[in-house]
Amino acid sequence: MFNKKTLIEEDIRLLKEKYPDNWEEKIKKVQKNYPVQYLIGNVDFLNTNILVNENVLIPRFETEYLVEKVLKKVEKFKNHNLKFVDICTGSGCIAISIAKNTNFLCTGIDISKEALEVAEKNKCLNKVSVTFLKQDILTKEILESYDIIVSNPPYIGYTEEVDETTRYEPQIALYAENNGLLFFEAILSKIKNKPKLIAFEIGETQGTYIQNLARIFFSTAKITIEKDLCGKDRYVFIEHE
Repeated sequence: MFNKKTLIEEDIRLLKEKYPDNWEEKIKKVQKNYPVQYLIGNVDFLNTNILVNENVLIPRFETEYLVEKVLKKVEKFKNHNLKFVDICTGSGCIAISIAKNTNFLCTGIDISKEALEVAEKNKCLNKVSVTFLKQDILTKEILESYDIIVSNPPYIGYTEEVDETTRYEPQIALYAENNGLLFFEAILSKIKNKPKLIAFEIGETQGTYIQNLARIFFSTAKITIEKDLCGKDRYVFIEHE
């Protein structure tokens, strides 16, 4: 019997379609915790289709909800040519979704050449205009003056327990030093303007620290922690009028 916790009927159908000669082997691989999304090769993300492989994280519902929240917060600006950046872009799913739903001038940055190759393919697949750049946010001295900054950076501490399937995903995109807080500290310290919005996806225990840190750099901003669909603290928003 198929493991229904791992595979839904649609996954099985897609595997049969893509691997007609050895689909049962692929199902066994998934039942050993290999991500089915990598075998299928793509995922739906809002109104986009995102190609995925082992060079990029698999987009998750939490990140999709982050983008939904961002789009609501910038609704009044969506037809403006604001400068938007997605830091640690990976597959490009955030930047591509924003580009598809706004007129923003969108950029995505990542340290991984292999991830950026996937992001470029996703840009073409979804027919949007996004500039993808290879940059290391940890060594970059100052961030360009973007109007809107969004990031789902590595935020898992090295001692945290994670789902077994994540061992197949790029570890550089999951884990960070200082209990997973390194990238938030780096990003906030490098922003020298007052963006209309900074939005982070965070670990569920990191909200208060990041909120307090943001107050040091942006004392006049509205800084809020918001929950994901499971009721866990998952997002920090820093807003300037």
